Amino acid sequence: MVEQPIHFGRELRRRRLAADLTLTDLSKLVHYSKGQISKVERGIKAPSRELARLCDNVLDAGGRLAALVCGPPPDREPAQENGDDEVWLMQLSVDGKNWFQPMSRRQAMTAGAVSIAGMSIGGPANQSGTEDPTLLGTSRSLFDHYRRLGQTVGPGLLLPALIAQTHTLRELSVHAGHRTRQGLLRLGARYAEYVGWLVQETGNEQAALWWTQRAVDLAAAGGDHDLAAYGLVRRALVTLYREDAVQTVELARQAQSGRLPPRIRGLAAQREAQGHALAGDYAACMRALEQARALLTRHVPDPDIPVIGTTNLTDPAEMITGWCLYDLGRPAEAAEIMEAQLKRVSPQALRTRVRYGVRCALAHAAAGEVDHACALTGRLLGDVVTVGSATIAPDLRSLARVLARHPRNRSVRELAPGLGTTVQIITP
Repeated sequence: MVEQPIHFGRELRRRRLAADLTLTDLSKLVHYSKGQISKVERGIKAPSRELARLCDNVLDAGGRLAALVCGPPPDREPAQENGDDEVWLMQLSVDGKNWFQPMSRRQAMTAGAVSIAGMSIGGPANQSGTEDPTLLGTSRSLFDHYRRLGQTVGPGLLLPALIAQTHTLRELSVHAGHRTRQGLLRLGARYAEYVGWLVQETGNEQAALWWTQRAVDLAAAGGDHDLAAYGLVRRALVTLYREDAVQTVELARQAQSGRLPPRIRGLAAQREAQGHALAGDYAACMRALEQARALLTRHVPDPDIPVIGTTNLTDPAEMITGWCLYDLGRPAEAAEIMEAQLKRVSPQALRTRVRYGVRCALAHAAAGEVDHACALTGRLLGDVVTVGSATIAPDLRSLARVLARHPRNRSVRELAPGLGTTVQIITP
């Protein structure tokens, strides 16, 4: 930890001098003070990831400067599975908080919860069951309703209903005819995957991975083995937020088999691009994004099955391009792209607007467009609290740090109290 900033500082100074730039020149290009950069070069101050990426781009280091910044801790494995013979326990309180715990049937009996229904998806289909397309259609419409609602409320408010609906679909499948059973299990898989995403929004990575595995199991029981690949994409999202570039790329590549549907491969290619951006590899990032664009345009929606991944971005590959450019130390380009894409997002897609709006404001701030960044952030703060996203919190904290470098700016001073309070509220 002591040697790393010294090594980075020496390499930064060597590359700066080779580029014939003074400290003043570099400070203007990356929008950091001359004093801060000087301390980094002398090894007195550890470099931030943002500074490393900005300097890497300005000095055309091809990711080598960014790679000198210490990486995240090793990937943590998800908790061991309980298997199919499990029960689900949920506790709801009057203040709106909820608690969920999966456990084995034996553990439940020991705890005195024997009245809880067991969960099993491994048994044979009920050949004598009835085929009921109305039941499937109703559950499908309900899923779309929950998805829309998830854009405008905190994740904790929806989780109890979604978990209960997942349980219901599994139980109904046991008594349904083969065709209806397959449809119910596949739809249950989409519910479980959505639960995993919302759980991640609460800041619980391990539970998010657990639910993703439940989704894969349900889909496989329903004859859909492709969702296992999307499970890798979801795991790669966890490693992305940990800023683990190597794991993100590795997991995303595993999900790009040529036998898989274009939608899953396209989403995997996007995630791979984000991993390459974290590593500072511009060329590999752009190649992955081009592949993602080509694959996503080939997707043909199935009206009976919810679309995997976001449905609120008109051009997801273009928005992710903006996301990646920020990580590649190109904040001005990133801000321009994301600003344009945000105009195409529906006002009802509040969570999506906040997610990418904060990222866009961060890019503007890093590019030195401080007043514009403050104006955009000010419009978002109330909605940030409403959606309560733990995955947005890191970008909001980064935004606060970037703006703090401009203490004399009037817009920054006016925004600071509200921004500070919001950061405290949404930080897990």
